[in-house]
Amino acid sequence: MFEVGNVAVYPGHGVGKIESIEEREFSGMKQSFYVMRILDTDMTIMVPVDGTQSAGLRCVINSSEVKKVYDILKDRNVVHDNAPWNRRYKEYMEKIKSGSIYEVAMVLRELYSLRVWKELSFGEKKMFEIARNLIKKELSIALNKEEGEIEEEIEKIFLTNYKD
Repeated sequence: MFEVGNVAVYPGHGVGKIESIEEREFSGMKQSFYVMRILDTDMTIMVPVDGTQSAGLRCVINSSEVKKVYDILKDRNVVHDNAPWNRRYKEYMEKIKSGSIYEVAMVLRELYSLRVWKELSFGEKKMFEIARNLIKKELSIALNKEEGEIEEEIEKIFLTNYKD
């Protein structure tokens, strides 16, 4: 259960704040919803309280879990998939929509690696930005740091990994 004022992660959209818990009636049945404002886009979404698990709504990772995200980003063992972009795009979107920050970190790492190897397409660039923003926002909250600091740390990891 989340409470008003809690910060949570909604898969594919990122970090949001629970602004209220409201009851609505649909087809004669009352249901409770979390009203959540996504911090990056200012979009408001409603998540059924009973459906938080199936929706993938989860708490922001804690500071001790951040190391695992950084370890994923540092892993240079990336295999370039020669599959068509649309298949890679589908796989990346599934990882992003999974709600797992670790899956999102893998997408960011793979796209950064690919960016070193070749020019990213428009879709790949957009996916790169989505993954980077999701990671940056959650890590900044988990570590209580500015997003700019997190972005610098991520960039430093990639520059160190791909300087040769």
